[in-house]
Amino acid sequence: MSEIKLVRIYEHEQPQGYRILVDRMWPRGISKVKAALDEWDKEIGPTNELRKWFNHEDEKFPEFQAKYETELDHNHFTPEFIQTVKSHLEKEDVLFLYGAKNKEHNQAVVLKKYVEQKL
Repeated sequence: MSEIKLVRIYEHEQPQGYRILVDRMWPRGISKVKAALDEWDKEIGPTNELRKWFNHEDEKFPEFQAKYETELDHNHFTPEFIQTVKSHLEKEDVLFLYGAKNKEHNQAVVLKKYVEQKL
């Protein structure tokens, strides 16, 4: 059974699968060749305002999660993104690539949970 996996783009060992960068901003120091992306879906990331407000502060994560889920509910790109993920899951794992250092409190964690609930 295929699944959505969260992968920090800076990690050397990365699993196989359909690679989607889910950050709005390109990760520093990563070349497009090294990233080896199948897609970069900037539109699915949190708005710049929300991203800057959160500032990767752990204590803000619960509120960030709620605000980001609201953004996803109102994002015109979300249904298309979910359909893309669904179609690729039929044949392979889907990797949500992100740049944040914190593996537990970042937008990819929220996005994975959100998409899985919609599938």
